[in-house]
Amino acid sequence: MEAKAVARYIRISPRKARIVLDLIRGKDVREALAILKYTPKAAAPIIEKVVKSAIANAEHNYDLDGDNLYIAQAYANEGPTLKRFRPRAQGRAARINKRTSHITVVLKEKEGDN
Repeated sequence: MEAKAVARYIRISPRKARIVLDLIRGKDVREALAILKYTPKAAAPIIEKVVKSAIANAEHNYDLDGDNLYIAQAYANEGPTLKRFRPRAQGRAARINKRTSHITVVLKEKEGDN
């Protein structure tokens, strides 16, 4: 049994989010939340919220034990890019890409600890 949570259209680049997601993939949910709490990255509080949402989904929708879960999958896919322009020298303009992410966290129950 697995439970998941998805945060879509988050205003952080997927590349930056993946750095934080790599820290928690495969970890116990308690350990993952502890890691996220003390990770000094902009993506950490966003991902923490997604993990907490996935835990709530597991407990409410699937009657899973919140203490017996681990992060089976955690990934950030690219969402739509907001294109902005910045003035440059000699009347030119340069495009700034403001990237968005779709962050997904999938939780599964540990085997054998029941």
